[in-house]
Parts: sequence; structure tokens; C-alpha cells
Amino acid sequence: MPVPARRLPSWAWVTGLTAAAIAAVTVLAVQAEQEPGPTAAAARPSPSATATARPTPSAPAPAAVPDGSGTGRRIVYALGQRRVWLVDASDSPRRTFTVWPGTVDPDPGTYMVGTRTEATTGSDGVEIEHVVYFAAESGVSIAFSAAVDGSSPPPAAAGTQTGGIRMKSADGSALWAFGTAGTPVSVVR
Repeated sequence: MPVPARRLPSWAWVTGLTAAAIAAVTVLAVQAEQEPGPTAAAARPSPSATATARPTPSAPAPAAVPDGSGTGRRIVYALGQRRVWLVDASDSPRRTFTVWPGTVDPDPGTYMVGTRTEATTGSDGVEIEHVVYFAAESGVSIAFSAAVDGSSPPPAAAGTQTGGIRMKSADGSALWAFGTAGTPVSVVR
């Protein structure tokens, strides 16, 4: 009498297929580890490729400290460039950055850092920090500052006089550390 065929339970099939898959992945991983990797020689361009390659432009050199801005340790503010330099005692710029001037500019000349305020509200209602006052023009105080939220100032309403010279937060922190009371500020065109 013939014996009826028995079916394998599904768990047996799943276990067998899983074991086979693990074995296959293990074999492929061992083979991959034994393959030689790329070498530096293979990564180098051929001489013909180098001859036709164009150089990438480098970052522009930082703007030079304006002539006629004085000597020694000072802050230089160029009205036309909307740029500030922090210059050390050897006349080397330590840092330079662009700024957003207010509607009232100081006259060209040499000033001194006077009052400093760690944080306040600007005339435009924005919370500002690292406020470094150095001049007054037409009854408006002129000061460097940075918005706490890092924003640039909104355009002033027609007829509004603002003397804040805003900068990015990191630049404001650097100017705050550099521009202690009595530090000369040279304003040039």
C-alpha cells in the first residue's frame, strides 16, 4: 500500500529559506572583503585630463583697510562700502564684514567708542545686542549693533531717522569684544 506524501510545515520552509539567505549574504561579504579596493593611482587624473582642467576660482581676498583711516588699533567704518574693519595695533585687519547702515550717517572723521549697552530695543522695535555708541549726528545717536534674532533691519519709514549700523550676530560679538570704551573709530567715505 502506498504511503501518503507528507507536506512540510510552513515554518520549516521559512527557516530553510532564511538560513540559505544568511549563508548567501555571508559568502558575498567575505568575497567583498577579499577584493582589492581602489588605489590612489586609480583616482589620479590622467595627464591629458589635467592639461584641459580649468582652475577653480579662489575666494576673493578680503577688502583692504581704506587708505587714510589712521594707524594703530581702531575700528574703521567705510560709508560707501558699508563695511567695517577691526584693525589691530600693527595695522593688520583682524576681521572685516559688511553692515546695514541706518538713515543717518556720521560725518567722516575720528571718534571714540563711548557708551556700550549689552542689549536694548532699537528705534525700529527690534531687540538688539552689543550696542557700541561712538557718535551723534543731528541729535541721532550712531552705534554699531546686531539684531538678537539675526535679522537685517527693515527699511525705515519715510522721514524716520535711525543711527543704528546693524551687522550679523557673530560680527556684533566680535566688535563688542574689540570695541571697548575709548577705542578709536575712523569713519571714511
